[in-house]
Amino acid sequence: MTVKFSSKEIHFLKTDPDDFNFKPPEMYFSDLLLTKTVQIKAFEKRLSGAKIPGGNFLCAVIQISSDASESILEKAKDTFEATFNSFLNNKRGIWESLTGTSFILAFWDYVSVEKVSQLMVSLKDKISAALKADILIGIAKFPYHDFSKFQTFANALKAIDHAAFFGLNSLIHFDATSLNISGDRLFGLNKYDMAIKEYQKGLEIEPSDINLINSLGVCFGVMGELDKAKLEFENAMKINPNELMVIYNIGLLYQIEGDIDKAIMYLRKAHGIKPSAFEVELLFGHLFIKKEHPEQAIPHLEKASRVNPKSGLAFRMKGEIYLVDNLPEKASHEFNKAIKLNPSDAISLSGYAKSLDLQGKNLNIALTFAKNSIAIEPDNQLFKKRLKTILKKIDESTISEEKIKTA
Repeated sequence: MTVKFSSKEIHFLKTDPDDFNFKPPEMYFSDLLLTKTVQIKAFEKRLSGAKIPGGNFLCAVIQISSDASESILEKAKDTFEATFNSFLNNKRGIWESLTGTSFILAFWDYVSVEKVSQLMVSLKDKISAALKADILIGIAKFPYHDFSKFQTFANALKAIDHAAFFGLNSLIHFDATSLNISGDRLFGLNKYDMAIKEYQKGLEIEPSDINLINSLGVCFGVMGELDKAKLEFENAMKINPNELMVIYNIGLLYQIEGDIDKAIMYLRKAHGIKPSAFEVELLFGHLFIKKEHPEQAIPHLEKASRVNPKSGLAFRMKGEIYLVDNLPEKASHEFNKAIKLNPSDAISLSGYAKSLDLQGKNLNIALTFAKNSIAIEPDNQLFKKRLKTILKKIDESTISEEKIKTA
């Protein structure tokens, strides 16, 4: 059985499906490290030249909520400066504006980390009360692990990205999870080598953090280093043999390697842990298609489309199966759903056109969808063949109509 769909849309899991409640930040402060803005360079220079008694200092990034009114944003800088000076002075700390709504500061000469943490909470509350706006804070301390002064500044930027996941008015101290989030951001920007370094640094701090181990495995997997990926997933399994995302990822890894039976074995284990995970059901469907058992694939794809009705992939895969099984009416129904969810899904557009062609109806509509599929994937030979067939039928129909008129 040959089903024409792209398996590239079936991904490794970097987060447990149960943890999708967190909303990522609109802006990642850690991105500023990639562009090295004027403000970043200025603060880096001031921090490297600062005379810090004892060498210990705390670095913090503070952001005023982006939905604050214009009047609040206009007085934000003055308020921040006045509040900062009321707690500290230039001999004990430095600060700099990062953006119109955010500031970076470093300060020293404190009794203990606990005391300075309390001071940060007071600073946050005072700024929030003065501006009547929510405040987000990320904090990093020096010394910590083997991070340099500048890396501590970078860690504060990563900590506020971490804080943003918990919503407005949050305060987070930099930790291994901050590095996981930073790595995930770099992963999303396709900067895989940099992401790997973040995950590995996080594991130096928390060697048994299963999310970091899994993230490192996913990164290796995406880069095609499958042996390294498998090693990381197996390490994660030793820590928690029932971690859904890790079991799923090992199954996907075996699918990539072509060992479908072993992949199914791991998917069955994942299914036993959570019988209604979208990713598990979708991959199950894909695996049974690869095994040429479409009748076993359909129930899993049906469940996947019920669990996540906003994804068109399960609908498209069902459409492809029905098309191969010569059930064009059922196929058109599934393709139609997929197209409504993703109008740029070339495979569904072409599949819908073919299903209409097989039913011998709405050929002009079929023609439009077939042309649209080729506009998206102009080199796809299957799409071209389907378009040619439809054009031929329309031409034959036109000729027949003209003969009837002239008879």
